[in-house]
Parts: sequence; structure tokens; C-alpha cells
Amino acid sequence: MSLESFVYPKPPSFAPLDPPPRLLCGPGPCNPHPRVLQALGATELGHLDPSFLKIMDETKELLKYVWQTKNEFTIPVSGTGTAAMEACVFNLLEPGEKFLVGCNGYFGERLGQIGERCAATVIRMEKPWGKVFSLEEIAEQLERHRPQVLALVHAETSTGACQPMQGIGDLCRKYNCLLLLDTVTSISGIPVYIDNWKVDAAYAGTQKCLSCPPGMAPLTFGPRALEKLKSRKSQVPSYYLDMSLVASYLLGENGGSKRSYHHTAPINMCYAVREALYIAAEEGLEKRWKRHRENAEVFWNGLKQLGLEPLVDKEHRLTSLTTVKIPQGVDGKEVISILLNEYNIEVGGGLGELAGKVWRVGLMGYNSRPDVVLTLLAAFENALRKVGYIKSNRF
Repeated sequence: MSLESFVYPKPPSFAPLDPPPRLLCGPGPCNPHPRVLQALGATELGHLDPSFLKIMDETKELLKYVWQTKNEFTIPVSGTGTAAMEACVFNLLEPGEKFLVGCNGYFGERLGQIGERCAATVIRMEKPWGKVFSLEEIAEQLERHRPQVLALVHAETSTGACQPMQGIGDLCRKYNCLLLLDTVTSISGIPVYIDNWKVDAAYAGTQKCLSCPPGMAPLTFGPRALEKLKSRKSQVPSYYLDMSLVASYLLGENGGSKRSYHHTAPINMCYAVREALYIAAEEGLEKRWKRHRENAEVFWNGLKQLGLEPLVDKEHRLTSLTTVKIPQGVDGKEVISILLNEYNIEVGGGLGELAGKVWRVGLMGYNSRPDVVLTLLAAFENALRKVGYIKSNRF
């Protein structure tokens, strides 16, 4: 049979790429900042080009500011947030070690599943979805199980709950346990203090409060995490996510300037992340946190006028993402469909235990603005009117 017989007679025929204009108010991604999109189109460089390495070094310094840490090992991992989640678990745990995971939502469960894949002994600390763990509950679990690593989700994207962190780092040191923190939906949107909270390792995503497309994931290891990595008895079960190898590329060998090839970094995504972090620093963290809080308050007040109720108690409610209870008798999927097809607005449905029970609404980064809040509330009102839930105009 000739080679030509394997060739299609003609290439597939499609229209030019033209994605619809969406207002992304779901759990992520959100709409990127225009300056971030512009950065994506900047001149391509090689991944070992001195100019690119300078950009990467600036990115690391900006990440340290946004996370409020002095950790030298603070880098963007090539991959989405789950890649950095896996990197933390794979590098900090060895087979048979105890991994205590706070499971009060979908992403706590995912941490546990990753722990099982690297043969750790996973101990799930359970809590109803939408609730948070008390210091006393965590202390009791640490005392009982004596784990090598405790993992908590700071901002649980599936529930909209924010885990209080005061005192947990001290407990982990008392029990000689590393503290791993998921900050995917909190980084730059709500207060995060890696050093003050004594967090040993953390990871995040770029597509939420940083207003950057997905594709890279911040990761930071403190001194205790690095010591754990250096003292491993077994190989990290992933070549791509082996942070000791990645360090030789992004940080230089033995902390020096000589870089070793590990993988080809996504150059233009690095530009985008650097610009997103620069925008956050330019605004200032306290001002940025305040903006997210103020716009969330307006949204919550608007929900009340529409007869809607957030799932999470206000004391522990995220300002970057709100889970809204779907009223009895309302088809939540139909409301999502109306918002998407008639108003070009995306909101998310519930995951796991909350599937069909909540809408997940994100007001993150560039989308945390008064005009977005009012547009979203007006569209929600019209959608709820179409499904027969409300009768009169409020917005």
C-alpha cells in the first residue's frame, strides 16, 4: 500500500477562529486583564535566553510579594493549578507516610486522591461542604494521627468557604508536620500571608484573581519543605514535576546563575503571569483585597433583593467566589443556560455534593468591578423572571 493512500484527500474545513464574547463570572477562568492579553503576544524568546531568565526572576520576586513570603523557592510551575497541587504532594510525601487532608469540598477530596496515587497513607478530616475546620478540630487530628503533612484548602472553589489559618502553622510545628495550603482562589484576591501563617508549601492558579489565562501555576516551598525534599529516600514519582530538577533550571545550580535544561517553559505564558503579578503589585495588595470585598458586598446585597441566599456564613465567605443556593423549584441549569445563551455571561454549577444545589459565581481580579456586579445582577434577575421565580424589577 502506498503512503499516499493514508493521506486525506483534503484538509478539514472550518471557519476562522471566532470565540464568542463572554463575561466569565464562574469559578474560573475569569476574563484576563487586557494588559495580560497584550503580554501574551510579546516577542518570543528562548527558554534559556538571558532576557527571558531575567523575566522569570522578576516573576519570582513578584510572586513572593503577592504571597507575602521570603521563600527563595517561589516559582511558576508549567501547567495549571492541578500540576502545582500534584507537584507539592509528589515532592513532599513518600510511600507510606501519613497525609492528613482537610476534606470540606471538592478540592480537598482531590488532594486526597493525589496522595493515594503517590502511595501515601491518606487520612481524611471530614467536614460538611461549606463549613470550615476549627483550630481545636485540627489539633485533635494532629495529636491522634501524627501525619508528615497536613493539607488544607484556603479558598475552597467548590463551596465558596475560606478556611481561617491563624494558629495552624504553630500546631504543625508542634507536631513536626508540614503545612501545605491551596491558595488557588485566594492568591491576590483575599489576604494570604505565607510566612506569618507559617505555611511550609503552597500552590495557586493564575486564572482566577490574578486575571491571567490558565497554563502556569505558582508554587512556593519554605525551608522545612525544602529540607523534606532534600532528605527523600525515594525518587519523586514524576520527572516533569520533580522540584529538585526544576530548581536547577529556574533557580540555577546550587543557587548560582548556571541553569540546567529541564523542560521548555511556556514562554509567553510566563510573560502573561509576570504582567498579571505586576498589575497586582501596581494596585497594591491591601487596595486589591478591599476592592474584592467591596464588590462582593454589593453582590451579596443584590442577591438578597432577588430573594437569593449564599451558602456560606458571612464570617467564612469568600469575596472572590460566592456559592448561591438555588431556590426550591428553580431549574439551576436552565438559569445557567439563559445567562450564557442570551447574555453571554458564564456562571458555574455545583460540584460533587453541591451539584444541582448551588450556582458558583466568581467576581475575581479584573472582573471584580461595580459595572460587572450590576450587569450580573440584572442578568440574574431577568433569567429568574423567565423561569418564573420573580415577578418585579429590582435592577
